[in-house]
Order: sequence, then C-alpha cells, then structure tokens
Amino acid sequence: MTLSIRNQLPGTVTEVRPGEVMATVRIRLDGGQDLMAAITVEAVEQLGLTPGTSVRALVKSTEISLATSAIEGLSIRNRLPGTIVRLGLGGAMASVKVSVPGGELTAVITKDAAEDLGLFVGSDVIALIKSTEVALATA
Repeated sequence: MTLSIRNQLPGTVTEVRPGEVMATVRIRLDGGQDLMAAITVEAVEQLGLTPGTSVRALVKSTEISLATSAIEGLSIRNRLPGTIVRLGLGGAMASVKVSVPGGELTAVITKDAAEDLGLFVGSDVIALIKSTEVALATA
C-alpha cells in the first residue's frame, strides 16, 4: 500500500497500555527515540500489537508543530529534536524538512510561524507531535 503521508517512521513496540476504549503504545524508533501513540484498543487488537511488533508510525505533516527550544509545562509527549535541512516558503504556508536520528520529518506550518520563529536551513528545532495524531501500521 502506498500512502500520501510523508512521515513514516519505522520502529518497534516496547509497551502497550490498554484502557477502556483507547490504548497508549510506546514505540522505540529505529533512530533510538521513543514515540507514543494513542489509538483505540480495537486497533491494538486488530494489528496484533505487543512488545516486539515492528510498526511504522505515521504522522501527517500538518500535525507536526515546531519549537526552537525546549518548552516546559507542555502536554505533548512526543518531542523529537532535529535540524532543518530544507525550508520552502509559499505565499501562506511553509514546508519544513527536519533531519532527526534515523530519518526525516516534514512539517507544514504557516509562513508567518516560520518567519516568527526565524527558521533557516541548519537551525535546530524540536518536532512536537501529539500522541493522538500518531497512527500505526504493521507490515
């Protein structure tokens, strides 16, 4: 299956915590970072997710926010540090390619946000991803 989602990060499930309806799934990405996904218990069962399961974490580029420094007091669990390797500014939006250990992420943010943050190729950023915005796929 081919998907339009550009952000497809390979990893391995390290922990599954089921609740009544939703579960949190911790993944160790191939680059060594931990990522948390919040998906339905039904999806966990359908995908057969257990520790050791190989997965791809899928994140739409519009669901990635960027910060130029660490932020305290933030509920977003997934914080992946990286470096901007490409920056495309359009009339209203900006496409930001971020190199992270083990791969690359693309974030699409407003042009105003990119300019306000002073983003440039080579600048360090932290990609912020809510766990509810991470989908999982198995092979």
